[in-house]
Amino acid sequence: MEKVRIGKSDVYTIKLGLGTNKVGGHNLFKDLNEKDGYDLVREALNQGINFLDTAYVYGIGRSEEIIGDVLQDYDRSKVIIATKAAQDKSQDMAMNNSADFIKKSVDEALLRLKTDYIDIFYLHFPDEKTPKDEAVETLDEIRKAGKIRAIGVSNFSLDQIKEANANGKVDIVEDQYSLVHRSAVKEELEYLQAQNISFVPYFPLASGLLTGKYSLDDWDKFKNTDGGQLLGDFSKEQYDKAIQGIEGVRKIADSHQATVTQTVLAWYMANPAISVVIPGARNVEQVKNNAAALDIELSPDEYQQIDQLFSDF
Repeated sequence: MEKVRIGKSDVYTIKLGLGTNKVGGHNLFKDLNEKDGYDLVREALNQGINFLDTAYVYGIGRSEEIIGDVLQDYDRSKVIIATKAAQDKSQDMAMNNSADFIKKSVDEALLRLKTDYIDIFYLHFPDEKTPKDEAVETLDEIRKAGKIRAIGVSNFSLDQIKEANANGKVDIVEDQYSLVHRSAVKEELEYLQAQNISFVPYFPLASGLLTGKYSLDDWDKFKNTDGGQLLGDFSKEQYDKAIQGIEGVRKIADSHQATVTQTVLAWYMANPAISVVIPGARNVEQVKNNAAALDIELSPDEYQQIDQLFSDF
């Protein structure tokens, strides 16, 4: 499988990973089965998906603990662990990028993950007062100490990314991106490519919209209880266009004897702007289905067709 380099680091990974917010993320999702969390992480590793993306806020450390438990049965050197921190429990989960907090967060994550190094460590969100380049310098100190291998930032605006990367030390950025959420990060992606910074999209399946299981009649399912849309500022017209695009993807998927989800993931893996795509999973079956995307090779024409189907986004 093709491997990609994370920024300027010595971390290399395949282009399909696993998002683990449903692994121990009891504070984020209802009715999670913890055994399923253990099983799906094992299944991902058994399927060759060796990039695991987690965060402190997923279960307030529980996701990291589960991954740490599973890691004991595998060759650590063959697994890429990415985790994040910013939410300060001692300050009602306010964002904190201070040097003391970052150092403490890394050390505590190492204990939960039961490992002596983390491959990628992200500032999960920016805080309001810490200079972004200073926070990255703290992570660089930690990297030089051998506790992390690559430096990341997540949920930073383009200006904040530029400030964080003032000394050229950011390796990777994680931000929201999908076929229906592209224009918002167009300039960001151009900057990242110019600076040799890797990019990982979260919400790649757009809250399930891009899985192909919804129809034109399901618009109401994408409204939250406050009347807003789960997909941001999506209008009904945009939703309808997305459904039409998905039907176009379905035709390509059928030609590969694949699902819409697998075909969308294959499109991300073929996208040169994306280093790793990290769909989440709730159970083993979803992990197996996602892993099958590794076997789909879109032709240049098919890639462009999908790109055009969602050109309005």
